[in-house]
Amino acid sequence: MSKPEIQNLLHSAQAAIQRGDGASARQAMEGVLAIDPTNPFALNSLGVGALDSGAFAEAENLFCRAATSDPKEPALWINVAKAQRLQGDDVGELASLNAVLALDQRHFMALLRKAELLERTGERGGAAEAWSGVVQLAEQAGDLPLWIIELVRHGQAYLATHSQALAGAIGAGLSGARDGLSKHELRRFEASVDVMLGKRRVYQNQCHGVHFPFLPSDEFFDPDFFPWMAALEAQTGAIREEFRALVASGDAPLRPYVAMDAGTPDNVWTPLDHSLDWGAMFLEEYGVRSDALAARCPVTMAALDAIPRANMPARAPTVFFSLLKPHTHIPPHTGVTNLRTIIHLPLIVPEGCAFRVGGETRAWVEGQAFAFDDTIEHEAWNNSDELRAVLIFDVWNPYLTEVEQRLVQAMFAATDASGLNPKAQRGAGF
Repeated sequence: MSKPEIQNLLHSAQAAIQRGDGASARQAMEGVLAIDPTNPFALNSLGVGALDSGAFAEAENLFCRAATSDPKEPALWINVAKAQRLQGDDVGELASLNAVLALDQRHFMALLRKAELLERTGERGGAAEAWSGVVQLAEQAGDLPLWIIELVRHGQAYLATHSQALAGAIGAGLSGARDGLSKHELRRFEASVDVMLGKRRVYQNQCHGVHFPFLPSDEFFDPDFFPWMAALEAQTGAIREEFRALVASGDAPLRPYVAMDAGTPDNVWTPLDHSLDWGAMFLEEYGVRSDALAARCPVTMAALDAIPRANMPARAPTVFFSLLKPHTHIPPHTGVTNLRTIIHLPLIVPEGCAFRVGGETRAWVEGQAFAFDDTIEHEAWNNSDELRAVLIFDVWNPYLTEVEQRLVQAMFAATDASGLNPKAQRGAGF
């Protein structure tokens, strides 16, 4: 018989299947194999029939022959795995599923069946890895059938349980290693564990202005970089009183922190645009001191003048009292440049206020200053019924050397003198 005759038999088999005549379909497929014993389509079709009739071993044999004939077709190996699963052959099923994944690492069904198999056989680490892949692929997919959605939910629950168990194992194993260490000493290590357990993500810094490359990126800087911080904190009470006096006077220059240019399209800042829900009183702005306001806050300015702050004419230092009204949210955003570091000294903090930088959220504590990298995504909220007030100012990024600081100053001086930096003309030239 010739190839056209094989095609005729295959067409006859397809027609028989469509009209529900299984016997005729099987007879036609067997006719194909009599001519071409390695025909993968016929072998697979007969395997499906054997599988439906409960002849699992026969089905496996037929599927294996089909897969051997066409080894790069994943669907054939999936069928082999199914026949092996129905016979309880875990080893064989795993080998067949791995054959599919060797062809396509993102083959959803192979990964799903592998996750189920490894969970069933107690291979907890491998099952978690496979379920993680299933969940990730499902998140990228469009609409999924309900039975798949239910299996994905099972995978998510399995991963949550696995993460909890792994966290317990790590905790037990490190009980002695953590002894005597402060929260500060453990911070980065604990973050690494949380990343491994899928409890948090790592945020990269994003600069909307000058980006100084190769500086270490951290959400909250090590307080050891700022030996002057304790002296600043000791002045919290006096600084708070100066702030309160400004507010009570009624004539302090309070203005909206967010003031977008006319014509700016709606964005995350629109709800705060020109609103005193987030207000600011600037003692210094882009390196220019408000002499009148600074004179009314002598303790504050003396405390700040004792600090080695960033010095970039037309850019820094900036110092202001930040006022966040009740039930106000500052949306997630990133800053202008990593040349500087932002310092917060909390002055008035009612319950319900918090601040997130990257993957870490902290409650402000009155009188406890901290430094953070504002080029990492951050946000703030005041969920209380009272005002929240923080003194905010900038210093040099602690990883910049003194030589680099001088070079940055010279660079900005050159760009400003050239008249070619449009941002410098607006008073903020980063």
